[in-house]
Amino acid sequence: MGRPISFERDEAVRVAMYEFWEHGYNTTSAKALSEALGISRSSFYNAFESRRSIFEEALELYKSEAPDRALNAMDVNAPVLPLLNSMFKEVCRVLCDDRDARGCMVVNCLAETSPRNPEITDILVSLSEASIDRFAALLRVAAKRGEIPRRTNFRKKALALQTLLTGINLLSKVVRDEKELMSVVSQTLSGLGLNAAGGKSRPATP
Repeated sequence: MGRPISFERDEAVRVAMYEFWEHGYNTTSAKALSEALGISRSSFYNAFESRRSIFEEALELYKSEAPDRALNAMDVNAPVLPLLNSMFKEVCRVLCDDRDARGCMVVNCLAETSPRNPEITDILVSLSEASIDRFAALLRVAAKRGEIPRRTNFRKKALALQTLLTGINLLSKVVRDEKELMSVVSQTLSGLGLNAAGGKSRPATP
């Protein structure tokens, strides 16, 4: 059976994104995806070739809408620490506004992968490493601007920030109060010397 005329690829990718987000990669089979899209298995494979292929497209859509995307377009003249703080605040807001408590699609899928199921592990590991590198790059900018010490170990603090981002996404499935989540963020950022208030950075430590 051919692909229905009403089939819209962008909308199909969005439907797939929600399927992967809610159920994970392992549970979301090609059969489940084709049923969610209202198309036959053959039409699904004709359009997307494989489950991994549509997963990659769904990830790109998710990344374009995720609250941490603000870190990708930093104002060259803006301080870094307030940006980090506002990003985490937005993450907490979005997580607690989600009535289904889905957390993060990337974190959810990463949690279910293993060396015995390597089909998407490489994609998720690459995304995580890219996020760590992004944090490290921002911290280097912050050091150049005098917001944190120049002798900061950027890799270690970037790993800590990635752990915080991953942790609150998981914690939000249990803690549904935005202020409580943000208190965890604030304490962690303060401990790392990366908190900022009123647009001005607090004293930082290496």
